[in-house]
Amino acid sequence: MSSSPNQPDGLDHRQVQKVSIDDEQAGQRIDNFLRRQLPGVPRSRIYRILRKGEVRVNGGRVRAEYKLQLGDEVRVPPARVRTDSDEPAPAAVRNITDKILFEDKSILVVDKPSGIAVHGGSGVSHGVVELLRHARPEIRDLTLVHRLDRGTSGCLVLAKKRSALRMLHEKFRDGVVEKNYLALSAGDWQFGEFVIDQPLYVGHRRSGERHVVIRKDGKPAQTQVTLSRTFGIYSLLQCQPKTGRTHQIRVHLQSLEFPIVGDERYGDPQVNATARAQGLKRMFLHAQSIAFPDDNGNELHFTSQLAGDLQKFLEKGIDRVRKRKG
Repeated sequence: MSSSPNQPDGLDHRQVQKVSIDDEQAGQRIDNFLRRQLPGVPRSRIYRILRKGEVRVNGGRVRAEYKLQLGDEVRVPPARVRTDSDEPAPAAVRNITDKILFEDKSILVVDKPSGIAVHGGSGVSHGVVELLRHARPEIRDLTLVHRLDRGTSGCLVLAKKRSALRMLHEKFRDGVVEKNYLALSAGDWQFGEFVIDQPLYVGHRRSGERHVVIRKDGKPAQTQVTLSRTFGIYSLLQCQPKTGRTHQIRVHLQSLEFPIVGDERYGDPQVNATARAQGLKRMFLHAQSIAFPDDNGNELHFTSQLAGDLQKFLEKGIDRVRKRKG
C-alpha cells in the first residue's frame, strides 16, 4: 500500500483490519499485539484507541491487559503507520546483533547496552526488539519476554516463538526464573541480607511517564538485597527481584534511603551530582544474570559482565579510597 501525496514520507494510511488470532499469536497482550500491527504509532495512541473502544475483540471492548485467545477476531482501526522507509541505522543494527549472548530455535538472549530502550515508542523510533526484527526478518514473531529500563544494561531475553513466550511467562509466574542485578547505592549498607517487601503502585505523571510509589493498594513486590562490597560513600548491592514490578529495585532501594546512584527519577539529586562529577554518566543498575529451566529440566544460565563504564567508575572509586587512606 503506497502513501498518498499529502502524507509525510515514511507514513502510510492503513485501513481497518480484521485479524484472526492463530496459535502463535495467542497468549500475548492486546496492546503488544497492536504495537506490531501498527508500527510507529505511539503507545499513548495505542492505549487511547483501546480506551475509546476503537479496537474490538470478537465485537466487544477489551482492556490493554487482555490476553488474546486462539480464534479471537481483532478489529484494528485505521491509522497512519511507519513504512519500510523508516529503517534503523545499520550501525545500530550491528551494535545490537553483536550483543547477542545466546540463540537457539526458541529464544534469543542479548546483552543490552545502556541508553537503548527495549522497544520503540514515546519518541524512540527503534528499540532492541525493532532492531533485532530488522536484523532477523525471517523470525516471524520475535517478542520481549521481560523488560529492562532504558538506562539499565545487561541480560534481556526475547522469544522467537509465541509458544516459547507462553512457556517463559509461565516460569516467571511460577517463580522459577532467577534474576540478579548489581546496583550501586548511596550510603553504607548495614542490613546484611535483607528482603524488601513493599507493595508497588504504578501511577502516571501529566507527561504520561510512569511513576511508581509504595502504596498499600499496590501490587505485592519483594526484592532480596545483599551487600557485595563498599566503595567509600557507596555500596554495591546484589539484588534479586522475586517479583517483576515496574521500577521495582529502584523504588525499593529508595524506600530504605539507599537510592541507586545516577537514578534521575528516584535518586538523590546531590548524590547524582557528585557521581557525575566523578565520571558516572548514567544510572548504576546492571542485569548481571538470568536463569531458568528449559522444557527438559536443564538449567539455562546467562551472564553479562558489568558494563565497562560502570566497572571504570568502581575502579576510580577504589583509587579514591586508597588515596584517602594513604
